[in-house]
Amino acid sequence: MITISLCMIVKNEEQVLARCLESVKGIVDEIILVDTGSEDRTIEIAGKYTEKIYEIVWQDDFAAARNEAFARASMDYCMWLDADDVVTEENRESLAELKKNLDKDTDIVMMKYAVSEDDEGKPLFSYYRERLIRNGRGFQWEGRVHEAIVPAGKIVYSDIVISHRKVKPADAGRNLRIYEKMREEGITLSGRNLFYYGRELMNHRRYADAKRALEQFLAGAGWVENKIEACLNLAECCHALGQKEEKAMALLRSFLYGRPRGEACFELGYYFQEQGQWQQAIYWHETALKLKPEAENGGFIRWDYYGYLPEINLCVCYDRIGDRQTAYQYHQKARKRKPESAEIQWNEKYFRDMGMDEPKSQAGHMIE
Repeated sequence: MITISLCMIVKNEEQVLARCLESVKGIVDEIILVDTGSEDRTIEIAGKYTEKIYEIVWQDDFAAARNEAFARASMDYCMWLDADDVVTEENRESLAELKKNLDKDTDIVMMKYAVSEDDEGKPLFSYYRERLIRNGRGFQWEGRVHEAIVPAGKIVYSDIVISHRKVKPADAGRNLRIYEKMREEGITLSGRNLFYYGRELMNHRRYADAKRALEQFLAGAGWVENKIEACLNLAECCHALGQKEEKAMALLRSFLYGRPRGEACFELGYYFQEQGQWQQAIYWHETALKLKPEAENGGFIRWDYYGYLPEINLCVCYDRIGDRQTAYQYHQKARKRKPESAEIQWNEKYFRDMGMDEPKSQAGHMIE
């Protein structure tokens, strides 16, 4: 059986830290917490779980802080969690089983990271992250923000899901401040940094700036999954800027880097839907439904784009062309996924009131 050092960096996490540590208590063999300047009860709470608490001065560098935590690990593997992460009971059992059976020559274990979930705890937005890292193999975190370890050696993909469950808003401007500080220092952003800088600009609604950064990223070298995601982000910027055709071209551009993804196909369907081009919309929505998420490629997965969203919008599209039987069939499929959603409830009333053989001009809600 392997041993695990849980390595965390924390600051002002009194609301969530105990929840996180309780979720892995009895599984990890060592807990190391690096505190970057807490002013609340974080250190007091941490002291109930470990004596290995270290305080450092925060220097706007997440990789440096994580490397500090990893450098103090003494077990076979290092595992990282953020304070607002949770390992559910189901996944806790899977983690214990993995610990018991993992081959000791494994270098990296990738686990799913669910950063958004529905009311039932099912992932809405997830991606694989390097979660267990073999100690003493020279792995280092890189990146002042959106830090990562480049996976290498023997890599295992696990179905274990780590749930990211915030209870308070993060410092919304922190990441963008770090990137812009880097630029002020004369550091040229390229590759992964440029990609995430573009995303931060987009999240701050600086769409024209984000578009320039993402175009610059796409013109250079980069991981293929980041290229595909950059196209989706570029499309979002174009949409916000009212550049409809450029939005469609950005979505199609994603096909240059890999097989079409459900996210791009759904958004193309919605583009045609907004133009009232129902047949084209139907084609792309149905294409999205035929695709399977390529989770092990490591990219961001928006699970609703492979099921609920195309289905409920196909209900709209088929109704608009007068095929209400097919519209109702797609409504039924969407209802199985989210029976309590507002859109489903609206459509339920619509179909109930209309009678399936009575003509009606307005069915369903378009949602994106």
